[in-house]
Amino acid sequence: MGEGDTFVNAVIGAVATALLSGFVPLAPLLGGGIAGYLEGGGRDDGVRVGFLSGVIGLAISLVFFAVVFVFLTAFLAIVPDALGVFGAMGLLVLVVGTIMTAAYFLGLSALGGWLGNYVKHDTTIGD
Repeated sequence: MGEGDTFVNAVIGAVATALLSGFVPLAPLLGGGIAGYLEGGGRDDGVRVGFLSGVIGLAISLVFFAVVFVFLTAFLAIVPDALGVFGAMGLLVLVVGTIMTAAYFLGLSALGGWLGNYVKHDTTIGD
């Protein structure tokens, strides 16, 4: 954990995102901000580490989603009549939801990385 240690800073931001996402709105913004603050360097470094933090946080969320999806699929296998409810429209909602979740995580994390870098270099908060 230090200035320029991109992967470690991104993991710290992703863990913050994962821990806070259950009860803090816009948690990827905060996780990316932590990563960008720790990274230092220029604004592009902050955006890069924030985006990487978002990728790692998204991967963690997708693992959680996969577990839920497996349980839902097992339910549908047990209750075959429920499959009609989830048909093509359910698949569409699943695909669009996945794309929106990725945009949410990656966009807010990159913005948070930029803001964290800004706070570190252009304000007196970190002094």
